[in-house]
Amino acid sequence: MIRMYDLILKKRNGGILNREEIRWMIDGYTNGSIPDYQMSAMMMAIYFQGMTKEETYELTIAMEESGDRMDLSSIPGIKADKHSTGGVGDKISLVLAPIMAALGVPLAKMSGRGLGHTGGTIDKLESIPGFTTDLTEEQFIRQVKEIGLAIMGQTKDLAPADKLLYALRDTTATVDQVSLIASSIMSKKLAAGADVIVLDVKAGSGAFMKTKEDAIELASEMIEIGKAAGKKIAAVISNMDEPLGFAVGNALEVKEAIAALKGEWPKDLKELVYGLGIRMLILSGKAKSEEEAYRKMDDCIANREALRKLEAFISAQGGDANVIENVEMLPKAPVLLEVKAAENGYVAKMNAQEIGVCVFMLGGGRATKESVIDPSVGIVLDKKIGDPVQKGETLAWIHAKDLESAQEAEKHFLKYCNISAEQPAKKPMVQDVLFS
Repeated sequence: MIRMYDLILKKRNGGILNREEIRWMIDGYTNGSIPDYQMSAMMMAIYFQGMTKEETYELTIAMEESGDRMDLSSIPGIKADKHSTGGVGDKISLVLAPIMAALGVPLAKMSGRGLGHTGGTIDKLESIPGFTTDLTEEQFIRQVKEIGLAIMGQTKDLAPADKLLYALRDTTATVDQVSLIASSIMSKKLAAGADVIVLDVKAGSGAFMKTKEDAIELASEMIEIGKAAGKKIAAVISNMDEPLGFAVGNALEVKEAIAALKGEWPKDLKELVYGLGIRMLILSGKAKSEEEAYRKMDDCIANREALRKLEAFISAQGGDANVIENVEMLPKAPVLLEVKAAENGYVAKMNAQEIGVCVFMLGGGRATKESVIDPSVGIVLDKKIGDPVQKGETLAWIHAKDLESAQEAEKHFLKYCNISAEQPAKKPMVQDVLFS
C-alpha cells in the first residue's frame, strides 16, 4: 500500500520515486484524495532534493495523462507547436504561425493569457475586432485541416493536474525548480498532440530564467522529456534583457506583427522568428538546411503568402480581416505621451520586466486571472540597448487611458532605462540552439 507520508519522507531524504508512486500521487492529488498540505510538503522536498531525469519524465507523463489529450491524427502531415517561456513584447506566435502555415507546416496551438508583467497570445489576438479563441475541439481541428492554423485557449480538461500543482507551487514558493517547470510546460505540450515542438526559452531581466546557463538547463530538461516521449524537439535560447521588437501592449503588438508580415521587421523580432522557424521547418521535413529554410521564409514574406494566411486565420476565428490593411481599426488609447532622454549617451540598460510593469500600470496586464485588461494601452520604444541618444530625443511613446497613468508609467520607465557615456555591447537575440 502506498502512503503519501512515506513518499514525502522518501523524497525528503533524497530517495527516488518510481513510476507507480508518481502516478499514484498525481492521480490522488487530481481527484482530491491527497490534501494540499501533503502535496505542498512534497513540492518543497522536490525543491530541495531535485528529481532525476526519469522522475521528471514520469511526473510529466502522469500530468499529461491526468485529463484529456488532443488527438491531431486526422490532420494530414507533421503537426507542429511552439512554446515560449514568457517575455515582454513577445508577439512571436502572431508572426511565426502564419509563416509556418503558409509553408505547409500545420500549426495547432493552445495559448494562454497574460498574468502580471507578461503578455499572453490570447489577449493580443482578442484585441482584433470580433476575434475569438473560444473554439471547440472539433472546430479547432477542422480549421487546422482547412487553413493549416488555429490558436485556442487551453481547455480546462487538458493536463488538469498541472493547473492544480502550479496554483499550489505559486503560493508555496516552489515555482522556480527546473524539473517542476519542465514537467509543467511539457505536460501541456505533450497533451496538445503535436509531432514537432520548438521551444523559445528566454533568458534575461524580463524572463523567468535570468541567465543563459539557467535557460540552457531548463531547455535541456524539456528536450530530454520530449525525446523520451517520441517527439521531434528543439529549443532556442533567446535574449530577454529588453523587450522583443519595439511594441509592448496587446493591440500595439498586433500592429507590429502585421507590419512584420509585410516585411517591415524590427531586427531582433526577425532574428528570433527565423531562428525558431528554421528549426520548425527542418524538423517537419519542409527544409533540408538552414539556408533553404531561411530562403523559404523570405519568399513567404515577399510574396505575401504569410500575410494572406494571417488574413484567413483572422477571418476563420471571427475577426475582421480588414484590420490587416487598416490597423487603425485596432483599439487606440486616447493619450499619447512622449518620453524624452534627460542626457546624451547610449542606452545601456532597458529592464524588460520593468517595462512590462509599466504596461501593467497602464492597465494592460492582469493582477489576477479575473482582471479586465485594456487592449489599447502600452509602450512603443524609439530606442533600444546600444542606440545613441541625445538630450531631449524621444526614447519611447506611452499609450494610455489618461494623463495621470501615462505620467506614472513614464516615471517608472525612466527609472529602469539607463543611459551611459559608453556604448554597451549588444547581445545577439538567439543565444544558443539545442536539438534532441
